[in-house]
Amino acid sequence: MNKTFKSAAIAIAFAGVSAIGLSTAFAADTVITFDPNGVAYGYQDGYWSRTHEWRTWEKPEHRDVYQKTPNVQYYEYVHTRDPDQGWRGEWKK
Repeated sequence: MNKTFKSAAIAIAFAGVSAIGLSTAFAADTVITFDPNGVAYGYQDGYWSRTHEWRTWEKPEHRDVYQKTPNVQYYEYVHTRDPDQGWRGEWKK
């Protein structure tokens, strides 16, 4: 009986380690991408989202992707230059 108990404990321990390894592997495969469609107006220092939230560019590549997207509104200066902090147009929730 003692031998069976030890075998079961070892099996459970290995299963737990395997489960932790699997969850880590799945977490490492998660990819977060930048969606330029969520940007209303882009500036050198960040952008206004379509929900009227100011955000800084997380990575320089995100600004580059936005600038290369057709029909975007990108301004080659910092948003604080404008009296309205760069928000253009009427904001409606």
